[in-house]
Amino acid sequence: MSDAAHHGLDQLLAIMARLRDPERGCPWDVQQDFASIAPYTIEEAYEVADAIDRGDFDDLRDELGDLLLQVVFHAQMAAEQGRFDFADVAQAISAKMVRRHPHVFGDVRYADLDAQKQAWEELKAAERAARGEAPDASALAGISRGLPEWKRAAKLQQRAATVGFDWPDHRPVLDKLAEEIDEVRAEFDAGADPARLEDEIGDVLFVVANLARHAGVDFSRALRHANAKFERRFRRMEQFAAEAGGTLAEHDLPAQERLWRRVKQDER
Repeated sequence: MSDAAHHGLDQLLAIMARLRDPERGCPWDVQQDFASIAPYTIEEAYEVADAIDRGDFDDLRDELGDLLLQVVFHAQMAAEQGRFDFADVAQAISAKMVRRHPHVFGDVRYADLDAQKQAWEELKAAERAARGEAPDASALAGISRGLPEWKRAAKLQQRAATVGFDWPDHRPVLDKLAEEIDEVRAEFDAGADPARLEDEIGDVLFVVANLARHAGVDFSRALRHANAKFERRFRRMEQFAAEAGGTLAEHDLPAQERLWRRVKQDER
């Protein structure tokens, strides 16, 4: 690490310590705890992904700084409680990376990428055993419950696939998706019981996550792109309505649909 990087990190750690100072710090920062900061940590990770999607490297630099601040914030709170500090965090991840890459930092050799992935899972299982966690022979062992649900769905599916429980390609997944959508439709026709609808819509989403996995598409990125496309088109509809001397809300649904088709046609 360069002297500038050392200085920058030391400065950030000192700033966070000052912000958390009970006497001279920021009242808002002092009041926070792990639970209250966790949502910001997640949000900043998504901001990083958004900057990457947009190819905005100036923004990426800033968002990575915001994400680093979250790590520093959590480490400072832990240090105040005598649990660990930022140096412990850095040392722990360094040790983990060396331990999990014996083919880079040791003399282990893997036949192919699949063998490396299998060894990675075996190393993680050994780490869980070393921590004293109860043995779990399931192929689904160790999948975090703290993941975004779409990500956990994909990991569950990936693990199941390691023992052969998987569709051979995307075609039967599409068939299954159509089947699950039909079941949602049937629930609506039967009176739309909220609990049943939740269950059936959950099945649809699970299959969609599986379809994305088979297509090699990142579910979260695809949804971010869909959100961005909808926002772009909706704002253009509002602009068309304003140019006509009114607001979008003053148009009935058929008129709004015509504006939507106009926006899509313009994009083509």
